[in-house]
Parts: sequence; structure tokens; C-alpha cells
Amino acid sequence: MTTRKYFDEELMELQESLTKMCAITEQMISDAVRSLKDINRELGGSVAETDREVDDLEISIEKRCMRILLKQQPVAKDLIKVTTALKVITDIERIGDQAADIGEIVRKFSDDKLIKEPEHISRMGDLAVAMIHQSVEAFLNESVGGADMVIRADDEMDALFKEVKHELVEIIAGDPTLADQAVQLLMIAKYLEKIGDYAVNVSEWAKYLVTGVHKEYQ
Repeated sequence: MTTRKYFDEELMELQESLTKMCAITEQMISDAVRSLKDINRELGGSVAETDREVDDLEISIEKRCMRILLKQQPVAKDLIKVTTALKVITDIERIGDQAADIGEIVRKFSDDKLIKEPEHISRMGDLAVAMIHQSVEAFLNESVGGADMVIRADDEMDALFKEVKHELVEIIAGDPTLADQAVQLLMIAKYLEKIGDYAVNVSEWAKYLVTGVHKEYQ
């Protein structure tokens, strides 16, 4: 097997592992939000447990990247692709952490009824899944356009968080006894908003892979 062919196969396996890691975190987000809507404590706990699988994949991908760097000693674009993948998996792992934190809140939920229908939180969950999926696709396909779509979508995520915050403040003002659950719901919304930020980070790395320019380091 030629060196180039071996590198291409290693890179393909790296991309497959990254895709799998992304798919797991997407499901974690969906399950976490569904556990809240149904107040399904068992499902919430299972999301937190799944985070271990994401952590294991991060370690596995890190090892693969290091093996490629040490054995293949890639240069130019190949080197950038591998080192950038290391940045991307860090953000995806953090997304898994945020989803696990939501699941943990639901697992410990003391109430059996929500103080309001979580329609905006549900929308945030759907948007978070779409953003992380699109950001990883943009990275794998080296799509600047796809990355920009995610970055623009973050404005909607921020607006939804502000709406949730406004609604919960009004609820507390009307009935302070509902404050504990309102704070829990606000924390969940904040975790989802943070997931959007991490998806933007992945998108910025996708753009860097194509342009060689990263917004944070300009």
C-alpha cells in the first residue's frame, strides 16, 4: 500500500468516526429535550450515560489523529485537516456535555408538571441538532456556504433564548413559588444556546480549513 493510499484510508476512518460522534450528540440533544417535555427522568438519565460514549470517541479520534501525525507526517493541507479535526472534536465533546447536563437536570426534576409548554425550548433543541449536523457536514465537505448557514442560524438561537428568558421572568414575577422550576428551565435553555455557540465554533474551523483564516485569530 502506498503512503498516500494509507493516509487517505486513515483520513476516511477519521471522518467516519467524526460523523458517528456527531450523530450521537444529535440524538443526545433530541433525547434531552424530549425527556424534558415528557418529564421522563429515566430518559434524562440515559442521556447523561451516553456522554461516556462521546468521551470515548473523542479519545479514540485523538489517538488516530496523533498516529497520523506521527507516522504519516502530513504537510500542507493534509496537516491542517488533521489538526483542525482535533479542534472540532473538542467542540463536539462539549456539545455532548451540554446535552448530558440537560438530561441530568431532568433526571433530578422534582416536579411532575411543567409550569409552561416548552415550545421555544423545543425549537431551540431542533435548531441545535440542525446546527451541529450542518457544521460537521460543512467541515467534512469543506463548505464555506454551509458553515455560514450555521453562523447565521445562531442569531435565531440567541433570539429564542432571550424569548425563553423573558417568559420565565414574567412567570416568576407573577408567582415566585414557581422560581425553582423556572431557573431549571432557564439553565436548560442556556445549555442549548451554548450548543449553538459550539456549532458556530465548528463552522469557523470548517471555514478555516478552506480559507486558512479563522475569525478568532485575525
